[in-house]
Amino acid sequence: MARAHRKKYEQRMKVLGLKVAYYRKLKGWTQENLAEKTDVTPGYISQIESTSNGQMPSLEMLLTLSEVLEVPPSKLLDDPE
Repeated sequence: MARAHRKKYEQRMKVLGLKVAYYRKLKGWTQENLAEKTDVTPGYISQIESTSNGQMPSLEMLLTLSEVLEVPPSKLLDDPE
């Protein structure tokens, strides 16, 4: 993967993770609460939310997070640039 493309990808994963954490916290949920509601481990939620090594969730998980957090998928994917 080209360096510029990789950097943009990493930035988008950071933004996605920050948004998941933001909307989770708006609901007053812990990572454990969100993990339970999405049927994954708290460690996986932590990986998604991590700003240093964001985990790219599958499309199915992205849609599940969107549904559980009650935000459109586009809100999680919006690029601030």
